[in-house]
Amino acid sequence: MILSIKKQPLMQVVNDHLIEYPTPSNLTLFWNYGFLAGMCLAIQLITGIALAMHYTPHIDLAFLSTEHIMRDVNNGWLLRYIHANGASMFFIVVYIHIGRGLYYGSYAEPRGFVWCLGVVILLLMMATAFLGYVLVWGQMSFWAATVITNFFTAFPVIGDKIVTFLWGGFSVDNATLNRFFSLHYLCPFIIAGAAVVHMAAVHFDGSNNPLGISSISDKISFFPYFFIKDTLGLVAFLIFFSYFVYFSPNFLGHTDNYIPGNPMVTPAHIVPEWYFLPAYAILRSIPNKLLGVLALFAAVLILLILPFVTTSEVRSSLYRPLHQKFFWLLVADYILLGYLGQQVPESPFTEIGQVASIYYFAYFLVIIPILGRLEKSLRLA
Repeated sequence: MILSIKKQPLMQVVNDHLIEYPTPSNLTLFWNYGFLAGMCLAIQLITGIALAMHYTPHIDLAFLSTEHIMRDVNNGWLLRYIHANGASMFFIVVYIHIGRGLYYGSYAEPRGFVWCLGVVILLLMMATAFLGYVLVWGQMSFWAATVITNFFTAFPVIGDKIVTFLWGGFSVDNATLNRFFSLHYLCPFIIAGAAVVHMAAVHFDGSNNPLGISSISDKISFFPYFFIKDTLGLVAFLIFFSYFVYFSPNFLGHTDNYIPGNPMVTPAHIVPEWYFLPAYAILRSIPNKLLGVLALFAAVLILLILPFVTTSEVRSSLYRPLHQKFFWLLVADYILLGYLGQQVPESPFTEIGQVASIYYFAYFLVIIPILGRLEKSLRLA
């Protein structure tokens, strides 16, 4: 009976990828974050579909429909707080997932395609989060949409045409909100498809491990060993998530978003959501608008070059003491950029941001390519 079930095509896929999938036996809890990212995506999809049933994408009704969800829809407040804080949880999990990949060299051959696909998913996440933030049509949402879309005017010749296309007119208006709502609803399904391909690619090339070496001869089945470990991580994550939903639901948001969007009143200090702050700090640290916008996009796209510029023959930083120091400097630098992104763009924050931005790009363009050769020379010496 069991053998006949396993022969069913769907059950065969489940068995090969979720039950008997050969997994390196030395994976730590840091390998849970891919699974947690999938859980976050599922939560966002479910709550997003439920919220869309009550949301009205119209500039006169968007803010009111959000308040209607909070006040009148059964458990609407819970759906909205889970969805709003779920975006932050998603980014926390994915940032740690990327950090683990950087530390253990998950971008190195043969997993370059897996890494690049992960960066594409990150870009889609950022686009989806921005589009969703605008839908509230609060004061900060409206002005974030105005400021962010205006960045494209920095591009010569085509910049104004891109902005007009995004707006659906000549200002952030009802057409803009409708377009953003449609795209925000569509993007998570694209992310889900990309995530399935990402997971399939991981299973095709095999999982990396903390030692960064081949573990062909030391693998165990995913179930029950890593299923239990992932479940433990999920329980801990849900406790952390629940704290924000029930006890501090607006901690990660901005108070101005509880004011209806008003095109006649500009907020004193426009800031994006916390997960955009490092890139926003890089943008503001460059005086030239075009170069700043290019640096903003490059801050994420630069991750794509890692599989091609790495020169180290050793993947894991456990055996790369020099890289460990540069990596933790990068983590501190990224946190510093996040702090600078929420400050007023004036001295000394601008100058500190310029130094932090230089190190951020130098890590990928200079340190990673040179460090592999330097470590090799030190080993030979």
